[in-house]
Amino acid sequence: MVAHDSRNEASIGPVPATSGARWHVLHTRSRQEREVERALSNFGIQTYLPVARRTRFYAHRRREVSMPLFPSYVFMHGDVEATYLALGTKRVARVVNVADQARLEFEMEQIRRAITSNEDFLPVDALVEGVRARVARGPLKDVEGIVEQRRFPNRLVLQIQTLGQATSLEVDADLLEPV
Repeated sequence: MVAHDSRNEASIGPVPATSGARWHVLHTRSRQEREVERALSNFGIQTYLPVARRTRFYAHRRREVSMPLFPSYVFMHGDVEATYLALGTKRVARVVNVADQARLEFEMEQIRRAITSNEDFLPVDALVEGVRARVARGPLKDVEGIVEQRRFPNRLVLQIQTLGQATSLEVDADLLEPV
C-alpha cells in the first residue's frame, strides 16, 4: 500500500538557514500538488510531497495509484520570494506560515520514514464511525448518511435514516466526503 516518490528520499531534517528560508505549507488548488512541486523544482526551490500507493476502483477495475498523502498540500522550503513564485503559478490557493519550524521538520521526517519503510499504513481520514457523510459522485451523488462502520480499508457502510427507521448500504470510501 505504500510507495514513495524518489524525489522525496532525501532527509527532511534541519536545513541550513539561508537568507530567511523556512518551511511553508502550500495549500494548492484541487489536484495541483504535483504541478506545484514540478514548477517549484524547476525554480530550484526545495519541496516535499509525500505520496502513498493506494488501491482505487475505476469502472469496476482495480488500479494501484500513487496519490498525495495530504491532498491539496505541498511542503516548500524557501524565503518570501519563493512564496511569491509559488503563488505566481496560479496553482496555489494560499501559503500557510509555520510558526514551529522544528516541529514541522520533525513531523515531516516521521512521515518520510513511514513512507520509505514499505510498511502498510492507512492515512486516517475524517470518515470514521458516527461521522455524517455525503456521496460526492456517482449514481448516489448527494445522498447523505452516517458512517456506520468500516468493512474494509476502502469500504464504508453508510446508514440512511428515514421515518425513524434505518437502512444501510455499502459505499466505496473514495466516493464519500464528510459533511
